[in-house]
Amino acid sequence: MNLKTVCLHCKETIKGRSDKKFCDDHCRSAYNNNNYTNRSSLVKTTHKTLQKNRHILQTLNTTGKSKVSRKALQDKGFDFSYFTGIYHTGKGATYVFCYEMGYLSLRNEEVLLVRKIDFPRWHG
Repeated sequence: MNLKTVCLHCKETIKGRSDKKFCDDHCRSAYNNNNYTNRSSLVKTTHKTLQKNRHILQTLNTTGKSKVSRKALQDKGFDFSYFTGIYHTGKGATYVFCYEMGYLSLRNEEVLLVRKIDFPRWHG
């Protein structure tokens, strides 16, 4: 049975070996560059959001430990779904970190802001 193989980039029929994926070097390069750009874009967007979150936490936490409202973080553009780490204490508290800046959700929509370097038992 003779199956026609098409180029992954331009979708033209490929002539030559049956295991070829691209019709020429131009299509191979263009295909790979496009895939890298898409992956790179996701990484850049994620990193930008993480940097913004860290900056917001750092700006609101000038003393190393302070309380703010959850709304104050949201108003500045903080995105609670982006973080770099989680720390669970022995007492059941969960701190969420964005690099060295972190927070602990408290009652009444309050948030305790902390720095990792001020954490006496940080192991990460």
